[in-house]
Amino acid sequence: MLTLHQEVWAQTDSSQLAKESQPVVSRTDTSADVWDVYYRFINRKGHRTAEGQQPGFHPSVFPELAYALQTGFAVGLNANLSFTSADPKQNVSVIYFTPQYTQYQQVIIPIEANLWTKGNRYNILTDCRYYDYSADNFGLGDYSRADVDDQLKYSYFRLYQSVLRQVAPNFSVGIGYSLDYHWTIREENKTPQLNNDFQQYGSTDQTVSSGLTFSLQYTNRRNPNNPQNGFFGSVVFRPNMRWLGSDQNWQSVLADFRKYVPLSTDGRHILTFWNVNWLSFGGQAPYLDLPSTGWDTHSNLGRGYAQGRFRGRNLIYLETEYRTVLLNNGLLGGVIFANMQTYSDYPNTKQFGKLLPGGGVGLRIKINKHSNLNLAVDYGFGIGGSQGLFLNLGEVF
Repeated sequence: MLTLHQEVWAQTDSSQLAKESQPVVSRTDTSADVWDVYYRFINRKGHRTAEGQQPGFHPSVFPELAYALQTGFAVGLNANLSFTSADPKQNVSVIYFTPQYTQYQQVIIPIEANLWTKGNRYNILTDCRYYDYSADNFGLGDYSRADVDDQLKYSYFRLYQSVLRQVAPNFSVGIGYSLDYHWTIREENKTPQLNNDFQQYGSTDQTVSSGLTFSLQYTNRRNPNNPQNGFFGSVVFRPNMRWLGSDQNWQSVLADFRKYVPLSTDGRHILTFWNVNWLSFGGQAPYLDLPSTGWDTHSNLGRGYAQGRFRGRNLIYLETEYRTVLLNNGLLGGVIFANMQTYSDYPNTKQFGKLLPGGGVGLRIKINKHSNLNLAVDYGFGIGGSQGLFLNLGEVF
């Protein structure tokens, strides 16, 4: 880990050398974020440090009052630690830490990292989280009902760790390990006549999914906080094996593709596309490890619906979003989005069911202009009267 720490911070050192070797050019900064607003209108006696304008370490840390359909109101900390470089070909490294305590007495402690060493030679991906959680359980398949009174309570620990090595420009291959451990699973179901899928699927009070991961990745997007152009593609194959502690042998494939198309030369109008194909096979995955709405890495899949609203053995997901800047200084932006998800029918695992559309509009607030980090505030709609507010630090995809 010490070697990794030095290599990541080498981005800052190299950018500083590049800065010192170039002539200093004075120019007016016409962009703005919430810190500029703070120093201009609130703390008029203070000033923003010049160091924040240079490539290097750009932290955005603040307490938050959040809201989500599955948590209600929540209090916590929102931290985004970004490492930028003067080299335009160097990918931005990001660490996320967003612990929360919610209205429904849930504890959520996630730590995620997407780190790139100098020259994008290695990509280190970490997703570690602990949940003391309760969630509405709507059952399996596309025809699951929203008017059910079924709740699952459990503790959850996740550890996903992988290292990818660049073998060609923008193309990396890697290996890793993934663990999903759920324990003290208990169901409170007051309407079993409407939804008894958890029991019928094969319920237990503890599940373990443990397996190696094999990854292929192509990316020429440089900043995951707010991509302005480029393409991201990732395919991860995960065989869960008993000899690694898994309850049973089963496999999954997660294919994630994202495309960013600038519609103007100044980056103020961007059209984006997102496709996720999440498949499980070769055995029966635990109920809580099945593909499900909002259970992707950043809990963003399926805006318009509550987390876990739909669940099945296989998922195909499509989304498109139009992003624009509303103010010339970049402080405010807006988006319009539409998505669609479909799941393989239950218990038939080979045939996909109906299309489940969603969509909505959103506001973007510039939190840190040097790491190009936005606060995303969206309102989404789905079928069956589903609707709600969705918040995210950074773009949704």
